[in-house]
Amino acid sequence: MPTPPRTPVSIITGFLGSGKTTLLNHVLADPGMAGAAVIINEFGEIGLDHLLIATPNENTVLLSSGCICCTVRGDLVDTLRELDARRRDGGVPPFDRLLIETTGLADPVPIIQTIIADEKIAPRFEMDGVITLVDAVNGMSQLDHQREAVKQAAVADRLLLTKTDIAEATQAAALHERLAQLNPGAPIQNVRQGQIDQSTLFGVALNAHTRGDDLARWLRDDAVANASYKPVRKHDDHIRAHCLHLDEPITRMGMTAWLTALASLRGANLLRVKALLNVEGEPVVVHAVQTLIHEPIALAQWPDADRRSRLVFITRDMARAEIEATLDMLRLKPANPARLDPHAYANFVAAMKKVHG
Repeated sequence: MPTPPRTPVSIITGFLGSGKTTLLNHVLADPGMAGAAVIINEFGEIGLDHLLIATPNENTVLLSSGCICCTVRGDLVDTLRELDARRRDGGVPPFDRLLIETTGLADPVPIIQTIIADEKIAPRFEMDGVITLVDAVNGMSQLDHQREAVKQAAVADRLLLTKTDIAEATQAAALHERLAQLNPGAPIQNVRQGQIDQSTLFGVALNAHTRGDDLARWLRDDAVANASYKPVRKHDDHIRAHCLHLDEPITRMGMTAWLTALASLRGANLLRVKALLNVEGEPVVVHAVQTLIHEPIALAQWPDADRRSRLVFITRDMARAEIEATLDMLRLKPANPARLDPHAYANFVAAMKKVHG
């Protein structure tokens, strides 16, 4: 029997009052989302009561749109396992997409790590993308004073600027510029009262047959490379986006060793890493979130004529020079494939342990 496709998961995050539930109400009203399931943290403003039509159990309800909605009453892993088990045994209707709304103070990275790394969840679910909402009225102050708000914006695949209809035009424009510098790799869309074309929010994840234009939208290395970095606030100077290009192919072993060492030694500083790598002539997509490395994806073909490796980093307190000092490891060709060149590895460790001034 063929393995069933994994269910794509989108994380909807954003600081308190950014409009996550308003967005959900609009998205779930779309007929194309009738096969979705929703998980809402019980500490959030659920605000979906007008959509409820039944209560199968104490923490799972059906919505008038046909979607399934449940609240987290304990560990997210337990909630996901229970929801999947009930889908398979017919306890809830089948669903083909999962949306997770976080609390306003949540760090989305542990949720990403759960979906990708948990041995019982990963075979059933796969990450699609992180959708971060930022309030145009209060967002500037939140980014100034709330570390969580900065991280939510920095790890986003899609940034939604809400309440632009009541914010001053100059206020919204300044926030848009600030977000573009924090995360130049994420498209920014204005949203009013949750109104948005939901098709622009989903389908972010890549696979072996991803088309060139989809890969370009995901990587956005040109946007990062062309971003002019002029911090709107001194606080933002901790977060930087870097784009690097390598002209020569790298080795498969070098890629594995580099990713593993980078994540283990400086994972806390790596908010996101996206890359299209030329691995011994083959195109390979790499994605990492802090200490977690997604399984590399070998593409069926190159998306265009460019054969360079293209790497995009969003880092905290990590300078471009520190990243560049590690890149020689990508070309490792040890005589004994079971062992790394100790000199090259020592140089790599020294570069990773260097304290950013």
